[in-house]
Amino acid sequence: MEARQIVTKALVETPPVREGRAVADPDHGLAKIAVIERHTGSGRIGLGFVRGFGIRRGALATSLAHDAHNLVIVGVDEADMAGAANRLRAIGGGQVAMVGDEVLAEVPCPFGGLLSDLPVEEVAARTGAIERAAEELGTTLPSPYAAMSFLALSVVPELKLTDHGLVDVNRFELVPLEV
Repeated sequence: MEARQIVTKALVETPPVREGRAVADPDHGLAKIAVIERHTGSGRIGLGFVRGFGIRRGALATSLAHDAHNLVIVGVDEADMAGAANRLRAIGGGQVAMVGDEVLAEVPCPFGGLLSDLPVEEVAARTGAIERAAEELGTTLPSPYAAMSFLALSVVPELKLTDHGLVDVNRFELVPLEV
């Protein structure tokens, strides 16, 4: 992911493996990403890796994600990522930045996970707060939540992640995470 871009590049990386599982490598800019289907209870979760966020700890999550508005979570710790997903479920959707059990900032969007019921001034203040929280977690993208909202949009090249898995947009097909 590059700053101010929604086009992604296909990269081949070798993530570190701990206890038989591929994990994030924040020292080398590699984070985990999950897209969780949130509308039908299907249990579908797409998993992958993303480069370019610069996140060093914690997790960022959003339900404002084109086109299906599933949950998109980027993080370096799976427990933090799960915590962020659970927090969004608890507040009805929106955006959150978390480390461990601590919510650093959030924008609740209880109307379909897309709209807030807070006054516009408070939404603006909370949006600024989640952007600052993302920076505290090490994120280097100028608008990480905007970037996340397009990572599951499987019509913009090159690779995107959906709840069905990794999509090669150029070939219009699902591809394995491992090559």
